[in-house]
Amino acid sequence: MTERHFFTYLLVGWLAVAPVIFVLLRFVSAPYGRHARAGWGPTLDATVAWILMEAPAPLGVALLFVLGNRTSSPAAIAFLTLWELHYVHRAFVFPLRRRGGGRRTPLLIVAFALVFNCSNAYLIGRWLFSFGPDLGLGWLADPRFLAGAALFLGGLVVNVHADEALRRLRAGEPSGYGRPDGGLYRLVSCPNYLGEVVEWCGFALLTFSAPALVFAVWTAANLVPRARSHHEWYRRTFPDYPATRKAIIPFVW
Repeated sequence: MTERHFFTYLLVGWLAVAPVIFVLLRFVSAPYGRHARAGWGPTLDATVAWILMEAPAPLGVALLFVLGNRTSSPAAIAFLTLWELHYVHRAFVFPLRRRGGGRRTPLLIVAFALVFNCSNAYLIGRWLFSFGPDLGLGWLADPRFLAGAALFLGGLVVNVHADEALRRLRAGEPSGYGRPDGGLYRLVSCPNYLGEVVEWCGFALLTFSAPALVFAVWTAANLVPRARSHHEWYRRTFPDYPATRKAIIPFVW
């Protein structure tokens, strides 16, 4: 089997698994953060676990860029820059600033996340910097790139702003969790997740690539059920939680 065959089989199989994960997570909330519970085996410090889980995404894609044959391509450099803009913050800045690092994360969750991030980093990095079409400088003026970049950057701003609001809220809560209000939190319980889904839909458009589209599908399959679990937790925990507020999609769900 050639690497191209392996790549294709992995991509198709990865897409096929996403809806299964979506259904599973709708019924079983991943046991970390506010949904942490006993019975999931050995655990790791939450901050160490977060960095370990997320680091393969920025490091793996950067490595595949260096090993690829497009290190001087303006389009490839733009793709890498946008990817790293999200993941350097997500993997290294966010976990060191957030409250709650003393909590524990099951090693099983760390293992699942490592498989997830390593697979996505390989599929996206290998396609964008080796296997996919070599898009020239003109791609940066293409409407697909411009629209996708606007979505990506808009989603990134929403994601980071919402996470920062949660960080400030947790700093004043003995339990680490309070009821967020204001901004997009007036419409949805998880604007941070909404922003991230929008980001990766934008990335799929600006790269116009199948692996990035599969990654966007996987992001939604993971975060939409998680947002619903958070939403239900808020409603159980705060009796006066706004009835009109949705989980992740304003006015819809």
